[in-house]
Amino acid sequence: MDTALIELTTGATSDGVQQLVVGAVVQHNGKVLLLQRPEDDFMGGIWELPSGKVELGETLDPALIREVKEETGLAVADVRTYLGSFDYESGSGKKSRQFNFAVDVASAEPMQLQEHDAYTWTALTEEPPVTDAVRQVLAAYQEL
Repeated sequence: MDTALIELTTGATSDGVQQLVVGAVVQHNGKVLLLQRPEDDFMGGIWELPSGKVELGETLDPALIREVKEETGLAVADVRTYLGSFDYESGSGKKSRQFNFAVDVASAEPMQLQEHDAYTWTALTEEPPVTDAVRQVLAAYQEL
């Protein structure tokens, strides 16, 4: 893992963050992937980036690749750029920090949703139905 990624995780620890999370801006043919949380889940019904917890002993890159695969069935071909982070309180009350990266996938199919009700490939010309924090990540992505 490169020094910049180590600094991100070290900084989070010193800020009192209890749970590290990775998020992916998955792009394909000029559109980005958004997933819809189940209605009965924490923050049910919102649209979000493919994301998930970094497991104990795991570093950010492998966690990102694993989470995209687990949530969508898609294989990450390249982790391109760090897009920033945001903090939030998880459903279990933990202070969490989500580190977001732009990634390319080998193929946009087949989509195999494991934890979400729906997905959409959205052009960022539209106003995506996401939280302000995710909107800021998508704005950073557009500036690339």
